[in-house]
Amino acid sequence: MDARLLVEHIPSLRRYARALTGNAWAADDLVQDTLERACGKWRLWVVGSDLRAWLFTVMHNIFASQVRRTPPHAVVPLEDAAQEIQGLADTGRDHGTGLDLQRCLMQLPEEQRAVLLLVTLEDLSYAEVAKVLGVPVGTVMSRLSRARVRLQELMDGAAAPARPGLRRLK
Repeated sequence: MDARLLVEHIPSLRRYARALTGNAWAADDLVQDTLERACGKWRLWVVGSDLRAWLFTVMHNIFASQVRRTPPHAVVPLEDAAQEIQGLADTGRDHGTGLDLQRCLMQLPEEQRAVLLLVTLEDLSYAEVAKVLGVPVGTVMSRLSRARVRLQELMDGAAAPARPGLRRLK
């Protein structure tokens, strides 16, 4: 295995992990777990196929496993994430918008947030996202649509945080 192949993908893996977790420490741990798993399972990657998509698949599977194993009350409080983001932000920038976006992203259901981030932040095609997440392309499209609508509602302040199992009627 040539480590240079992995190294060029670390920035995008870190960016996606940070957006998924909302926490710099958890994101770095997720990237490290992803790289360790990729190195251990290197023989499963098909030479000539999209290494970036394969790495995102590995990361998504690790993250999904972590979410399933983590008790619901062990989620990082939004205030902690906001303080961490504020501490990392440039002092001359408007903190409100960035914090609002991060807070709103973290309120999206995990499956919607993953699709939204892979399409918009990582610029993957719908087919690539479907492969990474192991879902049909139509599911990617509907999750993306719902994520965009919900994010806009949250950013506009027009909706209270969604409660699991309840759907808004229009």
